[in-house]
Amino acid sequence: MHIAIGNDHAGSELKKELFSLLTVLGHTYHNHGTDTTESVDYPDFIHPVAVDVRDGKADFGIIICGSGNGANMTANKYPEIRSALCWTAELSALARQHNNANILSIPARFVSEQVAKDMVKTFLITDFEGGRHERRVTKISQCC
Repeated sequence: MHIAIGNDHAGSELKKELFSLLTVLGHTYHNHGTDTTESVDYPDFIHPVAVDVRDGKADFGIIICGSGNGANMTANKYPEIRSALCWTAELSALARQHNNANILSIPARFVSEQVAKDMVKTFLITDFEGGRHERRVTKISQCC
């Protein structure tokens, strides 16, 4: 699989560890994130991930910021994107199974490196269950 990754300054170190994990798992990735810890504006690094996933240039996205919230909110501005803010592997599995999430948002300041790795592994191997969930997922991008 090809994964698009974006992060702000809070996620630079964690991202490097995730690059190693993805390589070991046999995946490729595109780095849209900053590589420094100097303060940056997270939307600048998250929009390209959402666009890659939306346009089919990436199978999935991983976005990382301090709380995961700002990155998640940014990605979810795109109707085709279902970004899930997760802090356990169980939540990342449910995001895929029930919500067909296509981007995983990680709160770098609130999860350990190992938990983040477990979430990524789980997210990438878990399939969408479809069925009753398909109807619900279809309704997510409908605007009133």
